[in-house]
Amino acid sequence: MKIGAFEELVLLAVGSLGENAYGVAVKELLKEKTGRTPSIGALHSALYRLEDKGCLNSSEGGATSERGGRRKKFYTLTAAGKNAIIDANRIRLQFSKNIEGLNLGLDES
Repeated sequence: MKIGAFEELVLLAVGSLGENAYGVAVKELLKEKTGRTPSIGALHSALYRLEDKGCLNSSEGGATSERGGRRKKFYTLTAAGKNAIIDANRIRLQFSKNIEGLNLGLDES
């Protein structure tokens, strides 16, 4: 399954957050790790696409007064999502091995 670079970052963020992966938390982690702040619309579009591709599952949490009675939508990685991350990383590493002088700190044993 092919995923885009932003989708890969979203999958990584969801996986890193574990059971706390919901829209705002994903957005904050992406900002912390990349220095970029995606719009909430772009983030939600990516989350929905990844769910449609089978990379994520979602569930709704309980409604809270601080959210005006709205529920948070929580996301979890599926096996397909983990495989998509593995595939994207494998492709990146294959390309990087061909760049002279580029050391990503990985041993080739």
